[in-house]
Amino acid sequence: MSRQPPAWLDPLLGRLGTARVEDFTRLTTPERGGRESAVLVLLGEAAGAGPDVLVLQRAATLRNHAGQPAFPGGAADPEDVDASATALREANEEVGLDPTSVTVLAELPKLWIPVSDFVVTPVLAWWHAPHPVHPREPAEVAHVDRLPVSELVDPENRMRVRHPSGWIGPAFSVRGMLVWGFTAGVLNTLLEMGGWARPWPRSPVVDLPPTEAAPAPSAGTDVVDESAVR
Repeated sequence: MSRQPPAWLDPLLGRLGTARVEDFTRLTTPERGGRESAVLVLLGEAAGAGPDVLVLQRAATLRNHAGQPAFPGGAADPEDVDASATALREANEEVGLDPTSVTVLAELPKLWIPVSDFVVTPVLAWWHAPHPVHPREPAEVAHVDRLPVSELVDPENRMRVRHPSGWIGPAFSVRGMLVWGFTAGVLNTLLEMGGWARPWPRSPVVDLPPTEAAPAPSAGTDVVDESAVR
């Protein structure tokens, strides 16, 4: 495929020029402090299936975020020159992504995750030369998939979930994955910005099973149910 992003990405890229932290979360990113990290929001296109996004599923045995779907990514290393370098390095380490197959399009606003004190930069990229990927460390990554945008925006696959802390946010149930938290919040905003989102029901709200209730995320916050945190 061409390194030039396809036309269907134009509305999203045009909207990103005015993107703010407030488009993704109600939390203000601190000017100082927080551990720098990055995630790769990798958009591709499969023949006959249309646009998609690469998502991995954490191993069920992990201490933190066990079994939770996420974008490839992690904490910055001293040798990383910027957030894009961090995101590409982490994607290579986690799923074997070839950095030369990717065209970085934009670094999105930095988002703060209070519970871990990470400051995360989502890096939007175009997968101009897709290739097979797989978990490189099965103890950390259980599964990798390309989730079609058409399935993510299907109202039948959308819902809101409630974390035991009272946090309520958007979620996607696609291909056996329940995508929620930070990842779903970023996806929700990008789908809206790209003009791909379709109307979907805001109720009922589904309670997260205790086994899936990792610390509440920062992106995509709809509301905090005060009665749940008293």
